[in-house]
Amino acid sequence: MASEDNQGAREGGGLLRSTGIVGAMTLVSRVLGLIRDIVIAGTFGAGAGADAFFVAFKIPNFLRRLFAEGAFAQAFVPVLSEYRTGRSVDEVRRLINAVSGTLGLTLILLCVVCILAAPLIITLFAPGFHQYPEKLALATTLLQITFPYIFLISMTAFVGSVLNSYGRFAIPAITPVWLNLSMIGAALIMTRWFEEPTLAMAWGVIIAGVTQLVFQLPFIRQIGLMPQPVVDWKHEGVQRILRLMVPALFAVSVTQINLMLDTILASFLPTGSVSWLFYSDRLSELPLGVFGIAIATVILPSLSRKHARDDPRQFSGTMDWALRLVVLIGLPAAVALLALAEPILTTLFQYGALTRLDVVMSAQSLRAYSLGLLGFMLIKVLAPGYFARQDTKTPVSIAVKAMVVNMVLNLILIYPLRHAGLALATSIAAFVNAGLLYAGLHRLGVYRPLEGWRTFLLQMLLANSAMLAFLLVFNAPTESWFAWEWPQRVMRMGGLVVGGGAVYFGVLLLTGVRLRDFRGGAH
Repeated sequence: MASEDNQGAREGGGLLRSTGIVGAMTLVSRVLGLIRDIVIAGTFGAGAGADAFFVAFKIPNFLRRLFAEGAFAQAFVPVLSEYRTGRSVDEVRRLINAVSGTLGLTLILLCVVCILAAPLIITLFAPGFHQYPEKLALATTLLQITFPYIFLISMTAFVGSVLNSYGRFAIPAITPVWLNLSMIGAALIMTRWFEEPTLAMAWGVIIAGVTQLVFQLPFIRQIGLMPQPVVDWKHEGVQRILRLMVPALFAVSVTQINLMLDTILASFLPTGSVSWLFYSDRLSELPLGVFGIAIATVILPSLSRKHARDDPRQFSGTMDWALRLVVLIGLPAAVALLALAEPILTTLFQYGALTRLDVVMSAQSLRAYSLGLLGFMLIKVLAPGYFARQDTKTPVSIAVKAMVVNMVLNLILIYPLRHAGLALATSIAAFVNAGLLYAGLHRLGVYRPLEGWRTFLLQMLLANSAMLAFLLVFNAPTESWFAWEWPQRVMRMGGLVVGGGAVYFGVLLLTGVRLRDFRGGAH
């Protein structure tokens, strides 16, 4: 038993280091993403052109999360981990070749069909644009340019999944930097080349897709697994991945589907609503992407190996470790976004074309999204508990229930709260989804909470309450933030972030929380 504990402690430390690496690389990408959004906000604001681009970009981006980072990754990584554990290197190579060829052909056909059907797709995803023919036509053109991105980024995600399975987490995590750099370059340089500036942004997306895929290829070559695509629908591994993918398409990406439903309904609201949701969603996704997705990326291969080794104790311990880490990081992030919505939006985006009204309206939806941030992060950690066991049917029924809740709440809350009601409905549905995922794992005996959760939650309550009090006391009125120039905004925001963080971690330290508690938590 002692040797098992030592092994778990070593793996817990490895998971924490890997999560730190992925989180650090993702943080670089997300910071550049914020700079990208600042540039876009200053260039396009929240007008008709911005609405059209955000819809056109959100569709392939939605499919990327649905297929590449969602269902495909959750189906492919467990199968690849099983091949690594119990089969030869040649069999692993044949699996990678068959998956790359079959996936690539499917994506090419999908892109051709969707480019031809672009007007219909825009009508489906933004039916309210029919009230504005010029916006509808522009969005259709932008979608036809950007749609091949789904092929490029899906193949990038495929290569990244292989690298993650072999413990090469840093390269896939840093790869999105190229998307942000390309779009920043497009906004600052390429917009002057087009009569309609948003066309430059669309071409910037395609340049980013090519760059990201090419960037990863040398690293997969280093581990001797450079894909040689072969279309083989009958390969045993491909068949299993397809069987796992079909239900996972819906289950793992229910949050993204809910966000897309927000966009559909927002297209019927006044101009600017789509953009307000975009800016607030981007900020709520910063902690989700840096920490939630980082933890999920690291634990999926680990959970898959433990399932393949038939080690339920280690499996449950890893789940417990991940859940504690999510609460440790997600709760204060949600509190900070809730308390500092206008100051954060003003500091980051309120320059150039973005108006004070845009900040106020975006803050409403940001607060609504922040209420569900912990739920979003819990989904990212709980879902791998099913997918690592190659169980995609259970999350499907859970996702359907969460989707119904979201749709009903959308229709109820859109009237009194407008775009903020859409965001609030998505947040509530996220907690429904996370709660049902947790209940299912507990009922099946897959996850059993370790001792100490009551004390841990009390420590979280004290630390977050102290941080919230600090932020409320030292924050300035919104009008002051509007009046300040950017250097004063940045300095004041930096002071709030540093001070709030110091209070939070200081209280945790005083109440007995230590970093070493998370190094050995996976046993």
